[in-house]
Amino acid sequence: MSSSLNFILDQVSKEKNIPKEILIEAIESAMVTASKKKLGAAREIEASYDDETGEIELFEFVEVVEEVENSYYQITLHEALEIDPDVEVGDSLGLKLETDDFGRIAAQTAKQVIMQKIREAERESIYEEYHEKVGEIVNGSVQRVERGNLIINLGTTEAILPRSETIPRENFRQGERIRAYLLKVEITAKGPKIVLSRSHPGFLIRLFEVEVPEIFEGVIKIMGATREPGVRGKIAVTTNDHDVDPVGACVGVRGSRVQNVVQELKGEKIDIIRWNPDPVRYVCNAISPAEINKIILDEDRHTMEIVVLDEQLSLAIGRRGLNVRLAAKLTGWKLDVKSASRVADDFEKLFSPFADIEGFNNTAMELLYDNGFRKLEDIAGSSVAELGDIIGTEGVEPEALIERAVAEFHARKEAAENPHVDKESLPETEPEVPADSEPAEVEAIAEASPDECAEEKSEDSEPESEAPAEIEE
Repeated sequence: MSSSLNFILDQVSKEKNIPKEILIEAIESAMVTASKKKLGAAREIEASYDDETGEIELFEFVEVVEEVENSYYQITLHEALEIDPDVEVGDSLGLKLETDDFGRIAAQTAKQVIMQKIREAERESIYEEYHEKVGEIVNGSVQRVERGNLIINLGTTEAILPRSETIPRENFRQGERIRAYLLKVEITAKGPKIVLSRSHPGFLIRLFEVEVPEIFEGVIKIMGATREPGVRGKIAVTTNDHDVDPVGACVGVRGSRVQNVVQELKGEKIDIIRWNPDPVRYVCNAISPAEINKIILDEDRHTMEIVVLDEQLSLAIGRRGLNVRLAAKLTGWKLDVKSASRVADDFEKLFSPFADIEGFNNTAMELLYDNGFRKLEDIAGSSVAELGDIIGTEGVEPEALIERAVAEFHARKEAAENPHVDKESLPETEPEVPADSEPAEVEAIAEASPDECAEEKSEDSEPESEAPAEIEE
């Protein structure tokens, strides 16, 4: 019996990955529950497992008294001395119970409690095992589909790959091996819920760690990554080793390393860029392969206005804004991309009313434009001190600019209110834009980017994402 119980405990411990001590606690708890169900819930009963004999012993504790008032909970000193010669009045004496007297109902109760405790211990063990693996890649096989979600067999348990976390247009067969990013582990009434993802940016990072030894060893660091699953992704890398090219190392010989990642992500194009601590250089690298002509930085609003040549505009923005959107997410800056011709046109319309003011040259115009003066109202509503700080007080008087801006603003307003005014006599200027109309900009969260872009970067000509993963029968 003893060897049989020890053997069972060892086998269950190995198969369920549950520590043997937890199984022993479960059996002890079950025996106490069963004994109280037979003898009475108020009885003070404890169980103890003897590791040498492999037996569970039950003890009922009673109080040693001179005169017994309740035989269930008390014992006389005379009877107690026969069991333990050192006992005294007021002590608690443990009396061994015979487990062979337990009936069928008590045995069934013990079995139910043991199974419940084992299930609880198994759930806790699974939670601890996979909770430590959150953020890592796990391997499994496709088991079935439930409500459009894939159920993945991880070996010791099952995980769920939600439809929203799959790469568009990818299909899996039942039993097919699959790699995924362990997104989170949740505690539910039915046990741990393990959620996987193949669309999370962390999956891209982990795949590069697997493919590029320099990243795994810490020579190259990944500073940020962002993705449009199945279409395009950007990853920023850097290194402190001057002898290592971080972009080239990630690309691999003839693109072998990056191609392995692309294949796992079902053809998703990957831009590998060099991270730079200078945010302007970082954005220049992130927006590649487009070439930037000029950047106007607004640190207060955490935005950048990016000016590119007309022929580079579509490349900088990307199909449906994908390139600039990913660059914004990667760098953490709000980005507004404009063509050089549009900027020149806006520039001309804004400053044409001031053309005859002596001393107001292109340098002063550039300074005002780069500091956020884009409408007549901006100049008319500014102070002399503010304009003086920007363009200086030599060459042109700030007061003259403000007066001309105010006069021009009122003239336009009067012309708008009185349609009979000869509008051709007014200089052609930029129409008013509602205060709430912002340029197309994308918010971002990430931390990385480079000085130059690798030649291996992809052109922005990918199709849009659509259907979720399915199992092919």
